[in-house]
Amino acid sequence: MPLAAGDRLGPYEILGPIGSGGMGEVWKARDMRLGRIVAIKLLKDQYSERFELEARAVAALNHPISAKSRHRARLSGARAYRR
Repeated sequence: MPLAAGDRLGPYEILGPIGSGGMGEVWKARDMRLGRIVAIKLLKDQYSERFELEARAVAALNHPISAKSRHRARLSGARAYRR
């Protein structure tokens, strides 16, 4: 799922790439509903189960310095996580 600055994923406007690796890509985006900057993680299909587990583990954390997982969804065959 190729992305570019200005693209939309649901309520998120893509601002630009943050990084990429063997498991997928991370993009800087703006949550248009809340007006805040977020990171969106786009995963390759073979890693979707692993990251589903990661998202559940992160969501269970409650510490001021830990990342918070706010939303996860499958979009057009790609799984995206917003942090």
